Amino acid sequence: MNQQEAVVCALKINGGYATLGHLYQTALKLPDVTWGTKTPFASIRRIVQKNPKIFKIKPGLWALEAQREEILVKLSISSTASPTKIELFNHTYYQGLIVEIGNLKNYQTFVPHQDKNQKFLETKLDEITTLKDFHSFTYENLLRRARTV
Repeated sequence: MNQQEAVVCALKINGGYATLGHLYQTALKLPDVTWGTKTPFASIRRIVQKNPKIFKIKPGLWALEAQREEILVKLSISSTASPTKIELFNHTYYQGLIVEIGNLKNYQTFVPHQDKNQKFLETKLDEITTLKDFHSFTYENLLRRARTV
């Protein structure tokens, strides 16, 4: 299997769409794929940008062209969506991306309690964070404010 086939296969494994973080984790673990470069992450980024079988949904989120309509419906994305829904999708989407980056770097990740039930793609933000309770690092009045950011 070549590198482009590996990325398409990784997208199929993740339901037809995936963030770059999921692609990095999935594509590099596939058997029978030789990543003959020193920078396989850069190769994956290049493949998703240039492969006509793959399209960009949002920054950092890619999907298979063959499943375009199905995925856009599944993620409730359309050109006629209300500005409030688009803004909400963007806010929670970017929160989820930040949590994914933190998890990839083995950081402890936390989402404010008011956002923990929001969906990042098809998963609640609370399910992908590593910290469920905020660290008590200072005075309570400062902690109350810090927990909401």
